[in-house]
Amino acid sequence: MRIGHGWDQHRLADGRPFRLGGVVIPFSKGPVGHSDGDVLLHALTDALLGAAGLGDIGTYFSDRDPKWKDADSAGFLKAALGMVEKRGFRIENADITVVLEAPRIGPFRNEILDSLAALLRIEKDRINLKAKTAEGFDAVGAGDAVACHAVVLLVT
Repeated sequence: MRIGHGWDQHRLADGRPFRLGGVVIPFSKGPVGHSDGDVLLHALTDALLGAAGLGDIGTYFSDRDPKWKDADSAGFLKAALGMVEKRGFRIENADITVVLEAPRIGPFRNEILDSLAALLRIEKDRINLKAKTAEGFDAVGAGDAVACHAVVLLVT
């Protein structure tokens, strides 16, 4: 067994699409990033790479490389999953916590889980998704950013 943790945070800006787990959620702001800014997919990609001992998302998809500008983060996750599988691992489960003040993601939870299950090629019940607020603390608590933690367990 191997465990990996991933974390990501992006500031929010007016007029950007709010992507989370491959799903666009209606909201007036969205994450700012070199790619599409999907913090959930970025954290999950890092968790997979970390569990397999393969570095981090920046090793393969640098924010200094123009070819990743506005890229769909689903491609990062799929590539990381391929590397993990090439090393002989498969995902046992994933536990994900999104930290944000708004928008509320509860109404989109099943859609996000469906998206993640399809991207990871695992059953939806092996993915847990939680949302928390920062209760007014820091940039996330002020509604100026979104963060995500992801933990994955890999098995052979």
